[in-house]
Amino acid sequence: MRPVYAISGGVSKFAKSRPDKNYQALVKEAYDYAIKDLEISFPAFTEIVDGSVASYFSDHFSRQLMAAIMAQDYLGLCPKPSHRVEGGGATGGLCFQEAWKSIASGHMEVAAAYGFETMSHVETWKGNEFIALASDVSFDYPVGGFYSGYYAMMVTRHMKEYGTTVEDMAHVSVKNHINAFHNPYAQKRNRYTIQDVRDAPMVAWPLTRLDICVMSDGAAATILASEEGIEKLEKAGAKIPRPLVKVTGIGRGTDAMRMADRPHVDFETFIKDYATDQEKESQETMKYYQKLWDQGTRYPGVHSFRAGRTAGNMAYRHAGIHDPLDELDFVELHDAYTSSEIQTYEDLGLCRYGEGGPFAASGKAFLPGIDYGLKLPDKPVCPVNPSGGLIACGHPVGATGLMQAVFAIWQLQGSIEKHFNDDTLQVKDAQKGAIHSHAGTGTYVTVSILEKE
Repeated sequence: MRPVYAISGGVSKFAKSRPDKNYQALVKEAYDYAIKDLEISFPAFTEIVDGSVASYFSDHFSRQLMAAIMAQDYLGLCPKPSHRVEGGGATGGLCFQEAWKSIASGHMEVAAAYGFETMSHVETWKGNEFIALASDVSFDYPVGGFYSGYYAMMVTRHMKEYGTTVEDMAHVSVKNHINAFHNPYAQKRNRYTIQDVRDAPMVAWPLTRLDICVMSDGAAATILASEEGIEKLEKAGAKIPRPLVKVTGIGRGTDAMRMADRPHVDFETFIKDYATDQEKESQETMKYYQKLWDQGTRYPGVHSFRAGRTAGNMAYRHAGIHDPLDELDFVELHDAYTSSEIQTYEDLGLCRYGEGGPFAASGKAFLPGIDYGLKLPDKPVCPVNPSGGLIACGHPVGATGLMQAVFAIWQLQGSIEKHFNDDTLQVKDAQKGAIHSHAGTGTYVTVSILEKE
């Protein structure tokens, strides 16, 4: 496979509602920004780009089948090749990886990946119903299944297994909202305290309104290229920042739709099939996990996402990462709920299973130099969701994974100040980052590693 570079990106303003534009125009807002950032004319770029991949989650929100082809036409990309991907909350991450495949395989030299969702066209209750259709409609959905309920169930099990607290979860909300305060693209730019999070209206115990992401209108686009594609663009006048940002690893994982169908594997199977290479090499960690199993823990149960661990392990091996906490400079992960961020710390090997709660409150996932109003025992090590994540930026599903990619590109290019007019969220000397997209209750998960060359 050939090297693949993420050379540019754009994000529309995320908002509860964007009545000023239809979904095609939102996509163009992000797409035009990505092209403009390359300092190449729209006609010149259109001549060179070989094709695209499009992502949106639900036909229900736009009330339009094959909506992506209408966006393709609006961008002036017809008759170039394209296809639409859909995988729940992981749709944007899958889209990014499909564009990567187009370049890596030699099928294209320059590819655009764009995604969108306009969720404001329906009432919130109806939107939640549409989202709930991403569960088993013959089993979970008829008995009142909805996603906040699923995640509440999962985190209460996590709390029972590992001692995770509501205060741990609130630390995630405080961190991500305060980060987003400095992000002009974010939907919710507010400062909250632990008490604010716990005093917010309860949705499904223990999740309050400030533990849960919001529905959004928005779009995002990224441009990926091969070395030959970069050469073509630069000959046409594009200015592509150096050093380049290279996609060095991708990983995916899946799991059963119904959580009741997921296994409870024994200790030996967990170590053989799921433990990270770093965990396998630590006798102390082996003893730690053996103790958990002796106490009755089984994996993944409903408290962990084995699809996330599978995707992370695959991406790390592809990118040559052994110690993610030490080697990654930041992570943009899918925090649809504060609880899922804590679960994903563990899945991605930033800490061991069972330690996600204390990790959330430790300060290791925070940015340096920001006053969070918290007494954090540890210094920042690997900022998680420096953009503000889904909790604060918003979650227009088809755009979300691509939003993460755009922010990762800007972090690695060192251009956060350029795009945000504020350098507060710039991770200093960032060399390597991860983006993580997650669908359903962990049914599809993608992890991609981006690295400054």
